[in-house]
Amino acid sequence: MMLLFLVSGTITIFLFVAMLILLLSRKEAAVDERLMEIAAPRAAATLALAEAPKSSLAEMASDLTGTLKPIQALISGSDEDLEYRLMLAGFRKAEHVQVYTTLKILLPILGIVVGTFFGENMIVAILAGVVIGFFGPDLVLSQLVSRRQESISFALPDALDLLVICMEAGLGIDQAMARVGQEMRFTSPALADELQIVNREQRAGKPRLEAWRSLAARVDVEFMRQFVSMLVQTERFGTPIAQALGQFADTMRTRRTQATEELAAKTGVKLLFPLILFIFPSIFVVSLGPAILGIQRIFQEFSR
Repeated sequence: MMLLFLVSGTITIFLFVAMLILLLSRKEAAVDERLMEIAAPRAAATLALAEAPKSSLAEMASDLTGTLKPIQALISGSDEDLEYRLMLAGFRKAEHVQVYTTLKILLPILGIVVGTFFGENMIVAILAGVVIGFFGPDLVLSQLVSRRQESISFALPDALDLLVICMEAGLGIDQAMARVGQEMRFTSPALADELQIVNREQRAGKPRLEAWRSLAARVDVEFMRQFVSMLVQTERFGTPIAQALGQFADTMRTRRTQATEELAAKTGVKLLFPLILFIFPSIFVVSLGPAILGIQRIFQEFSR
């Protein structure tokens, strides 16, 4: 017991000293950055400022991950995989990687510190805190990715209908996608954001087919991959894209209806276990309880 208190106290003192060192070294780092900015060319300084983290939270996370760089790969994996998972959840800035890695490092330590306050159940609480702190960010990130992908899959048929209407009205595919991105920002902000990114990439000079393939890679949804494959085929073979979009939208709407009907069919099976475990015992107590008490009273009178 005393050993666990010593370990938790050592970890707390280490965290306090580390944060104090980071805060004191930030002034020196700011002076060094200012000297390098003056000595460096103008373009290099501008690029460094553009790539620097913007928020103070990201700066603290960057300092901490810089000191713990050797164990960063063991905790969160490679930066490319983490950036891709964060991109699927809608987090595209470089500071998001640093904040996530910092949480992955600090939350298990926080779980150890909190677990020391549970008295007799301290060991179990410490183990639970370490497990929750280590795997919690991964679970939350996976949930955010799934929710975003479901939102995009559900809103894609409506976006395709708007795209067909815009193209039949005389707009090109690029202008139509930009317009659909503006219209969908209230119903599906995630899909609207992705369409706006495609529009900005094409304005920056990226080829249309590569921008569409990047869209499928960023979203990682089967419907979106099929949509991009259809766009690539119509672009290569020169088929009427409005007609192909209309047929594809009908197919996706039918599949969405079938998926909804499948979920509705599973509702009865999912409700069976809560009914048996929670609702039926209460009904039995309410309905049969008075009868059982009455029978018990009758037997007591007969026994007298």
